[in-house]
Parts: sequence; structure tokens; C-alpha cells
Amino acid sequence: MAKVSVIIPVYNVEEYLHDCMESVVNQTLKDIEIICVNDGSTDNSRKILQEYANKDSRVKIIDKENGGLSSARNLGIKLAAGEYISFIDSDDWVSLDFLEKLYNAAVKYNADIACTNLVRVYKHKNTYYVKYKRYRCTNKPRLKYEWAKIPDNCYVNNRIYERKKLQKTGILFEEGINFEDMEFSHKILYVLNNFVTVPDTYYFYRDNPYSIVNINSEKNMNNYKYAITKCLDFVAKNNICWNRQRKYHYISKKSYSVLGLPVITIKDFINYKEYFLFKIFKILQIKVNKWI
Repeated sequence: MAKVSVIIPVYNVEEYLHDCMESVVNQTLKDIEIICVNDGSTDNSRKILQEYANKDSRVKIIDKENGGLSSARNLGIKLAAGEYISFIDSDDWVSLDFLEKLYNAAVKYNADIACTNLVRVYKHKNTYYVKYKRYRCTNKPRLKYEWAKIPDNCYVNNRIYERKKLQKTGILFEEGINFEDMEFSHKILYVLNNFVTVPDTYYFYRDNPYSIVNINSEKNMNNYKYAITKCLDFVAKNNICWNRQRKYHYISKKSYSVLGLPVITIKDFINYKEYFLFKIFKILQIKVNKWI
């Protein structure tokens, strides 16, 4: 049995796929299986995957009709056979010791989830979205949510999950929507047991301008509202409270670009709006009443 099953959904990412695959096949933890779910790619992504499969027997290619990120991940979950599961998106990459440090920490602390740093990589700068300075372990839902930076960063990629327990929960990604990570993160963090934070290794999350969630659309806004509503319902049902809970009031965002550069971004919350310069620097906050 492999120590970690790495699930990589792949759809039309030929520009970035080499970076992702190089970071995975060269991991210091060698005892892994690499499940590449080709979600109906129409570019050279399938060819690139085959090149790696020809050289590395750990690389398994699963071809399917295009069904979206959630369906690709869900298929990977069903096929995974390692002790732990890792989700790595095909336009991202990881530190070469990423899996080894997460796996060792999970074993040492008897953790169902091990979580590490997440760096958002923009064209001209990098920003920490999740950053840990030390190992900490807890089984309390409130602390798990707080340490995972929920609900600001409901990413599933900077963690590994105990495979048998994850599969036993029956929790999967909802298909046909965007922002599917949000509900999955809430449920799996609550249901699985010990959660350990791991410093000194990194998941690099590329700010891909062609990513679906970077597209301003009514569908995305509705999907986001839907995801928030489901998370709020789950939090209320399970009586989970902590000091970051106000962040659920975030509803949607809209960016205005000049020559492809997002100059002004407006974030809608329940009772106020926030204005950002270049998506990073907050320049104004205005109270509103439209969500009351």
C-alpha cells in the first residue's frame, strides 16, 4: 500500500502541467501513487501525462468525459488506495518535501488531517494565505476551523487526509458547482479527528487568470452564495462558534480591470462593502443595508 495517493484533476492545463508533475514525481517521499484524472482535456495535457506515465510506474492516467473538478476529484477518491489522500491541482505545485513532512506529521500525531502552508502565487508577488510556525494538534472543531483559516481559505490542497476514514464518511465534492471546496472542507474537518499543523513546507497555489472562479459572472456569484448558505447551515446545525465566524458575511466580489490588470475589486458583505486596489490593498469600507 502506498503511503499517499495523490489525486491530480487535469483539464486543458498544458501550460502549467509540467511544473505540477515535476514537483510530484520528484517528491522525497517515494512510496506514493499518482492518480491523474484527465477530465476530457482537448489540448496536449493527455500527451504530457503519458510522457510521465511512460517514465514512472507510479503515474496512473484515468480518462473520463469532462465533468468538472469535483467529478474528477470524486473519481480519484474512489480509486485511491494509499494510507492518505492528497489533492493537488494541475496548475499548482508543491515543495519537494511536501508529502514527506505531511505524512510524517500525520503518523507522529495520529492525525486524520495534516495541514501546511499555502502560498498564493501572483504574477509579480507571492502571498501567504495559510502560514504555520510550529506543529500543533487538536481534535476540537472550533480550533480545527480556526487553524485551517476557515472560512477565508477553504482550500483542500494544502492537506492530506486519512484515506480509509475519508472514504468511510461518504463525503464527496458536490458536482456541477464552483466553490465546491467550501462545504467539503467544513464537513471533513468536523467529521475527521486529529488535525495537525505542519510548518516548513509549502503548497503553491497559482493565480491562474483563466481559472473558472476568477471569472466575474452571475453564475459564480450565485454559486458562492449557495456555498456560503450551506456552510452557514452546517455551522449552525453543529453549534460551531469561533472568532472568525463573521467572515461568512462575505457574499461576492467584482473586479474592474485595465489592460487585463484587476485595478479595483469590490467585495460585498452582508452589511458593508470593501474596496481593494490590485485585489490586495484595502482602500475603503462602506456600510450598506441591502443584505439586512
